[in-house]
Amino acid sequence: MTISYNWLREYLPVNITPEKLAVILTSLGLEVENFEQVEDVKGSLEGLVIGEVLETEKHPNADKLRLTRVDTGAEEPLQIVCGAPNVAAGQKVVVAPVGVTIYPSKGQPLIMKVATIRGTESYGMICAEDELGLGDSHDGIMVLRDDAKPGTPAADYFRLQSDWIYEIGLTPNRMDAMSHLGVAKDICAYLSVHDRKDYPVKYPYNNHFKKDRQGAVIEVKIENQKACERYSGVLIENVTITESPEWLKRRIRAVGLRPISNIVDITNFILHETGQPLHAFDADQVKGNAIIVKNLPEGTPFITLDEKERKLHAGDLMICNGNGEPMCFGGVFGGLHSGVTAGTKNIFIESAWFNPVTIRKTSFRHNLRTDAAARFEKGTDISNTVTVLKRAALLIKELAGGTIASDITDVYPDPKEKKQIILTHQYLKKLSGKSYPPDTVKTILTHSGFEVIQEDTDKIRVAAPFSKPDIELPADIVEEIMRIDGYDNVAIPGSITISPSVETIAYQEALKEKIAHYLAGNGFNEIFTNAITNSAYFDEATLRTSVKMLNSLSAGLNIMRPSMLETGLECLAHNINRKNNNLRLFEFGKTYHTGGVGQYKEKEKLCLYITGMIKEASWKAGEDKSDFYYLKGIAESILHAAGLSHYQLQPTTVPHLTYGLQIRIHTDTVITLGLADASVVKQFDIKQQVWYAEAEWEKIYHHASKQQSGYTEIPRFPAVQRDLAIVVDKQLPYEKVEQAVKNTNIKKLQAVKLFDVFESDKLGAGKKSFAINLTFLDNEKTLTDNEIDGMMQKIMHTFEQELPAEIRK
Repeated sequence: MTISYNWLREYLPVNITPEKLAVILTSLGLEVENFEQVEDVKGSLEGLVIGEVLETEKHPNADKLRLTRVDTGAEEPLQIVCGAPNVAAGQKVVVAPVGVTIYPSKGQPLIMKVATIRGTESYGMICAEDELGLGDSHDGIMVLRDDAKPGTPAADYFRLQSDWIYEIGLTPNRMDAMSHLGVAKDICAYLSVHDRKDYPVKYPYNNHFKKDRQGAVIEVKIENQKACERYSGVLIENVTITESPEWLKRRIRAVGLRPISNIVDITNFILHETGQPLHAFDADQVKGNAIIVKNLPEGTPFITLDEKERKLHAGDLMICNGNGEPMCFGGVFGGLHSGVTAGTKNIFIESAWFNPVTIRKTSFRHNLRTDAAARFEKGTDISNTVTVLKRAALLIKELAGGTIASDITDVYPDPKEKKQIILTHQYLKKLSGKSYPPDTVKTILTHSGFEVIQEDTDKIRVAAPFSKPDIELPADIVEEIMRIDGYDNVAIPGSITISPSVETIAYQEALKEKIAHYLAGNGFNEIFTNAITNSAYFDEATLRTSVKMLNSLSAGLNIMRPSMLETGLECLAHNINRKNNNLRLFEFGKTYHTGGVGQYKEKEKLCLYITGMIKEASWKAGEDKSDFYYLKGIAESILHAAGLSHYQLQPTTVPHLTYGLQIRIHTDTVITLGLADASVVKQFDIKQQVWYAEAEWEKIYHHASKQQSGYTEIPRFPAVQRDLAIVVDKQLPYEKVEQAVKNTNIKKLQAVKLFDVFESDKLGAGKKSFAINLTFLDNEKTLTDNEIDGMMQKIMHTFEQELPAEIRK
């Protein structure tokens, strides 16, 4: 939310410095995330003055320079050397005296100093337009009107202003503060309570509204009274569409908008002043002299102001003319043929209250995020539609020269009652931690717009203002009291009482932390990606079981992720596009799926993403590129860290992997890994290989929790290692070799390790060689050669029979 200091001051009864105002706003819960000074012109022409050229003469040492004497209102005229071809006696000019800093349109700021130019001293500069930052012209010095008075500050002559712009981080429930008046109300309430003095808001409303003449009658009908509970309007004829006055342009620019025309600027001004969106129709385009608020059939075409044709949803609330033709999305966006144009003469101004849910759905459904929709979807002040409408009508009459040609049309079928809430002082103390005197509570609430209905010694009953639609519970009243009192005044307690609780997932979190530390120690970085992603990443089969967002934030964030690969690839692409090509990332997260109508499932995952080099080349060693075996090793190490050493490896076919591998424990697939498919990676414009592993974290935790922790004594006797080379079929996976070794059931065999794979025609067609290292250990004694030879013979015999393999001699 953007707030202008100069604009806000119009509604405050006292002057407050910009710095103090920032402190007050933050104390009120309107956190100032940033505030900075903005200027019409950089430097605001500070120190520059209006001067009059008294005389000029040719420079004695330069043909193109002139010596001038300039009256700047000081006791003595200034001698200034000027190179402009248009300088002449009698001109009124802008002078930058010595010591002043100028800010040119292009280039760096320049501090004026006494300069010696071709042997003659110059005490300042007569400025051109670009040297002042007022334009880009450098054809000559800037010559002012004859009525300019020497000695006048340039900032005063050009009527420059500076402002302070506040960026306020509003919480979603603070619709009442989405306007300058709303913020002013909070500030006045704060000052009234803390200074113990009444500071009323300076409202811009007056009672001068009246109909000038009776024009055409535009009837208003509300067919969907749930979506539109109140609709007010007024007809203004014979307006002149033109440029807005400078003061209005300043206000519009201050909140980041672009001035368009007086009528459009007034509606935007009222929106940011009061928080009430308005819409101006070209009254001559309202066919049938009627406004009908209703829903239209599904699929009805409608061309919006941006010249795009949109198909209506049955739930979209439309403002239609007397013929039932749509003119605009109610509270969201206007139509192409009913808005104000340069040729508009008669306008109908709409001020309404629309249902927040209806507006939000339409806004996101059609990807139309407007300032009006942002206000309506949070709830506007239903009691203020007519007051704001009168304010707008008088402004239009003043700035566009129109005549008010109707009374206020106000259709309000079922007037709302204010919500009444009872707050006990005991509950206030319990929730706030502070004892508030009853008089203080009453003062805060009345200055905040609440109406005191009943007051007892132990409680107070109040009616909440319509401008605060979020107020429903006693806790909301407590929040209002604490805000106006100031969050800075919440005392820090001397002690905190807590109730010990049993952590039911302590082991699971500890295991997660252990794995995270292991990965971080191996060069991985942890990432956190958005669980909401783009449905365009997935095929129809995946989308059938996905969880779709009913009220998506945008067209690109419309589905709960069914897979974590795509959100991780977004992160990889972001880094690769910034020349960070070597990446090892991991993430703990969830995927989301439907299990039937109204049923949803979440699966917790641990995912690894690897691309680029594991180790870059150096003087000592070459580069080490990421590959399948590195990923597989990391995946197995994760299981070992979790205490899981018994598992099976099985090749698998997975849609998003070019070739994949499953790691299984009993019948459970705990990790799936492989090379991300090129078609998936291509969506993110990634041109290098990406290795991906997806671990079923809940299954890993389930099996790890069954493991018993223990230790064994360090062996007192030495281990013995033997190497063995075997020739097998080229298609035989190493996993079969490991399984064959396990089938021997040799208890003194401690470890089996593959250390070489060799392929050559000398081995025979379709053959390859595995070289493996075998480690034997007896915890009770030193192994003899005969014992080791016996075990080796058993292993070789098993290889020959089960693989089959040929033992290389």
